[in-house]
Amino acid sequence: MTDDTNMVRTPPLTPAEFAALGTGEVAYLKPMSSEELVRIFPQAPEIQPGLKLFALLSADGAPILVTDSAEAATANAWEHDLRMVSLH
Repeated sequence: MTDDTNMVRTPPLTPAEFAALGTGEVAYLKPMSSEELVRIFPQAPEIQPGLKLFALLSADGAPILVTDSAEAATANAWEHDLRMVSLH
């Protein structure tokens, strides 16, 4: 049996606090089409439709870079000491 009398209860994280977890430390790779590019990178120039691209996103979903190579995105994450995680 455990003794809960010394347990500190904290309120749940807000959505903003949860989103900030891992920012600057964790990144994930998102495969996407060139058509999806504008949705994630609204400032991106027009690009040929039908291309397979890879976006490197921070833990909170903010875009870091986009490339046509998963290896280049992974190398960039390593270069900036970001831990790569996968999402399922």
